[in-house]
Amino acid sequence: MNEYARLLVEVGLRVQKGQTLVLDCPVEHAWFARLCAEAAYDLGCREVVVDWHDTAIMRQKFLRAADEVFDEFPAWRTRFLTDYAEAGAASLRIGGSDPEALRGVAPERLARSRRAAEQPLERYRKLYMGNAVPWCIASIPVPAWAKTVFPDCPEGEAMEKLWDAILTSVRVTGDGKAMDRWRAHLDLLEARKNRLNALRFKSLHYTNALGTDLRVELPDDHLWVAGGSQTPRGQFFVPNMPTEEIFTAPVRTGVNGVVCAALPLVENGNIIEGFHFGVQDGKIVEFHAARGEEYLRAAISLDEGASYFGEVALVPYDSTISNMDLLFYDTLFDENARCHLAFGAAYPECIRGGTDMTREELLSHGLNDSIQHSDFMIGTPDLSIVGTTHDGEEVPLFVDGNFAI
Repeated sequence: MNEYARLLVEVGLRVQKGQTLVLDCPVEHAWFARLCAEAAYDLGCREVVVDWHDTAIMRQKFLRAADEVFDEFPAWRTRFLTDYAEAGAASLRIGGSDPEALRGVAPERLARSRRAAEQPLERYRKLYMGNAVPWCIASIPVPAWAKTVFPDCPEGEAMEKLWDAILTSVRVTGDGKAMDRWRAHLDLLEARKNRLNALRFKSLHYTNALGTDLRVELPDDHLWVAGGSQTPRGQFFVPNMPTEEIFTAPVRTGVNGVVCAALPLVENGNIIEGFHFGVQDGKIVEFHAARGEEYLRAAISLDEGASYFGEVALVPYDSTISNMDLLFYDTLFDENARCHLAFGAAYPECIRGGTDMTREELLSHGLNDSIQHSDFMIGTPDLSIVGTTHDGEEVPLFVDGNFAI
């Protein structure tokens, strides 16, 4: 556990001497927050500020609070989040919760709550989406999550199995060499990213036996991103631990066809299964889900940009997490087991000079904007992706679910 905590602080964030760390953590993970705080202070952290929350109380709020609450966002919360971000504080979010924590909550309450935060957190969102501050997301298990992943196991055994899976995914074995393994892993991702950027694809064509037949246009000045990012001050950080993906942004109006989800999606504390999208000129114009369709409808209707795509991510089917053959019911892990797309906002770093652009400039370069960003998995063992270069050459990028370059 100490090695995992050190990994998040030293490799995930590379906390600098004199830097503040804001630790977003559920109350049930307090013991792990203390390990992370200790690791941060060992690096010379100025102060660790803990932002506690409780999933059970949040559920009660969404079920029972006064209706007008969901159209409000407290001013103190805006100041807390934005002021620390403006000051360059590092941010570590410890996740891990019941995938159905908000089951039965009215979708419109969830949507209204998100919309109420849009304007107050506009500056905060820009800082994080633009990599102005270092941030990292990681997870540790809770019993309800463990039982969802391992329903046939007693709670204690399920927790142990989920712990083993999480530690395997982040390359922690207890031998003290996780940092070395991560450096080698980041080097591999960097090499693949550089190869993709050298090819300068104009478009990608996805097909598989599930029914996916999707063409995705890429911006002329797109950049592939992998492993980690860097703040303007030069602080390298790894936003997601684990991470296996290499991603970029599509042209907002350049996605056409049908795409089918290969795994369930956990969205706002609810599970959505068996869904597909019909897409025309970038916009989702048709959709269906075998389960949770009302939550999917709410997610893609959150604002205008929520029904367009903001991310194209490549993950080989033959990879550390995928080879566990385990459905985590948690996007942090499931998105790093399969190729995926995201509906909603694009990351500015996915085009050249994007982190210095205004919202209007990013839109003019073809990038989507939204308060939504939800990754859903589309990778399968038979996934084919063919890239077309600006010279018209067709290059097999993925064959049978894995990189062909």
